[in-house]
Amino acid sequence: MSDAREKRLAPLKTPTSLPEEATRDIAAALTGLLADVFALYLKTKNFHWHVSGPHFRDFHLLLDEQAAELFAMTDPIAERARKIGGVTLRSIGQIVGQQRIADNDADYVDPFDMLAELRDDNNDLVGWMREVHDLCDEHNDVATASLLENWIDEGEKRVWFLFETGRRGNA
Repeated sequence: MSDAREKRLAPLKTPTSLPEEATRDIAAALTGLLADVFALYLKTKNFHWHVSGPHFRDFHLLLDEQAAELFAMTDPIAERARKIGGVTLRSIGQIVGQQRIADNDADYVDPFDMLAELRDDNNDLVGWMREVHDLCDEHNDVATASLLENWIDEGEKRVWFLFETGRRGNA
């Protein structure tokens, strides 16, 4: 085999100043987080497409807004894993194998139950992002930690909006 062909077939070796252990651990954590973000994005779109009832317009628009915010995270997460020398998702099957967000394939979900489920899922996502942030702190990966800080803030806002929108009466 020619040297040029061997180089083309060599594993991805993106240069980074992070130690190999940091690259491995952080890229794996980001890949798991990416699987959850994709799962939550699709669940949010599912509920956006299937919401009904007297609050249809408000809920429909809120869920579309939140889905767009989640989708906007996907490329930066994947590219950050690559930028530090790791790899990331390659397939839907890999997402299914790594996601922690449960799917909801029910034929009908009450709109307020949709909001509550998404609130809890977003809250879980925020917790997992905090865990990845702690890992970044351990390895002095300030760039990934900085991205996570913004996503945590966005996630907390999604939780807050879902909580307030899903309140019934004066509760």
